Amino acid sequence: MSASTPIYEKTITGGGMWSRVISRGKRLRLTDTLGGTNVSMLLYNADQLTERYNMPDTLKGQHVFYLTSPLCLHSDMGRIFCSVTEDTRGWHDTVCGCTDATQIQEKYDDEGSYQKCRNDFYRNGKENFLIELAKWGLGPKDLVPNLNWFSKVVSDEEGNLEMIDEDAQPGDHVELRFEMNTLVVLNTCPHPLDPASGYAPKPVKLEVFKGDPAPAEDPCRLSRPENERAFLNTEDYYLLRS
Repeated sequence: MSASTPIYEKTITGGGMWSRVISRGKRLRLTDTLGGTNVSMLLYNADQLTERYNMPDTLKGQHVFYLTSPLCLHSDMGRIFCSVTEDTRGWHDTVCGCTDATQIQEKYDDEGSYQKCRNDFYRNGKENFLIELAKWGLGPKDLVPNLNWFSKVVSDEEGNLEMIDEDAQPGDHVELRFEMNTLVVLNTCPHPLDPASGYAPKPVKLEVFKGDPAPAEDPCRLSRPENERAFLNTEDYYLLRS
């Protein structure tokens, strides 16, 4: 099997959810097959679930508001969950969170209620996250601010946020190299600022590839001094575990 042959493939339908453990060194590629998808993500240390993705440290340590390559996703224990090694979209939201049942109901009225649509009812990000987290013994107290891949959100001078969707292209992808054994939790519900008038979440294609942790001269590792320190913490964490 070549390095370019995935060891796992799956398409998550629009409004769907997924969770798996991806081990240290493997690469996850997310592909927006139709253009305009939103993929919300949570991350947890698979061996110690109390450690999870930390949005404030990820942003302030890299002096950023959004994520792209060659940046990294930090944990709340000063370690690196994964690195963004490839990115054709160029801008991914880090601050808007996910939808909940009230937001979906207010935006789309009762058109997508279970009473009307049965199994095709309009899903929301928070409930999808909680369904997946329950499979791993986690619950509402374990929810933290999530990422939104493929969603570009900008701020004006007054701090008002707006989603920009005209740049979305079918085939856009982002690839993550995992530096820790990580529980990855995803859903494809609409972004909270989605400007679309109708409920039409898009799918995403997942591919997982074999690989290795970051080398010493890796661009993600060297992109910020804070990243280098977090990589050293991660390597120290695994030194006696391998």
